[in-house]
Amino acid sequence: MKRLITILAFVFTLPSLSIAQTWPEHSNIFVNDLANVLADDAETRLRSQLELLRDEVGVELTILTIPTRKQYQTAGGTLTEFATGLFNHWGIGDPEKNDGILVLLITDNHEMRIELGAGYSDGYDRVAGAIIDRVFIPLLKSDEMTKAIEDGTTAIIDGIAQPHAAGQPAPEPSSGGNSGLIFGGGFLALILALIFGKRIKSRMATCPTCGKRGMHTERTKLEAATKTTEGQGEQTITCTHCDYSATTHYTIPLIRKSSSSSSSSGGSFGGGSSSGGGASGKW
Repeated sequence: MKRLITILAFVFTLPSLSIAQTWPEHSNIFVNDLANVLADDAETRLRSQLELLRDEVGVELTILTIPTRKQYQTAGGTLTEFATGLFNHWGIGDPEKNDGILVLLITDNHEMRIELGAGYSDGYDRVAGAIIDRVFIPLLKSDEMTKAIEDGTTAIIDGIAQPHAAGQPAPEPSSGGNSGLIFGGGFLALILALIFGKRIKSRMATCPTCGKRGMHTERTKLEAATKTTEGQGEQTITCTHCDYSATTHYTIPLIRKSSSSSSSSGGSFGGGSSSGGGASGKW
């Protein structure tokens, strides 16, 4: 009888063992809305925006929403440990630059994280924290999930992905404040503009002709990159106050095949890694 009970107990545990997953699986390298919180049109806009980011500057930014971490066998640690492990399992970003970005929202637990690749400096961790606190969290608390993800993604692109790809250092905290979240005027202007829905392309650049701030940058992809050849793009900077204009060309990095074990018809990540940088928040 004891042997029969043991066998039956083992049989009844099989379904739960088969259901448990080690990590979330991706079907697309840009957006995986496993919590079903995004409208179809918003998901389409985000995928187009992130595909353009990768094509133009080579940065892989991916968004993942899940209801909870409980269904995954790797969820026993902290949120940071989970996000870092998932980032490295998927292999987000370029393996040499390690410039990938993961935006993770866990809806049932009201927690989120921006996980940054190992190539970002500590200063960008502070930028990520400020974007969470000042863009994501207020909208998430107002139950505006779609707007939070769209506005927050734009803030990450403008405040982290593009400046880092251009070789710009992260903004430093103001020496006059007591809080680690008090930044200099340029970064504060960036965050305020993002909150009010304005994309800053110039990053407060000054016009060499008239000396005023308000430069506008437009990028055009001329030739797409492939796995074997680099692409080409054209960047035009104009002043919103005078007739100054300058055009330069830039290189689009190769499309790299992922070394991650997770692959699908939605494409493969580049094979990058994270060392735990980024920031977390709760709403």
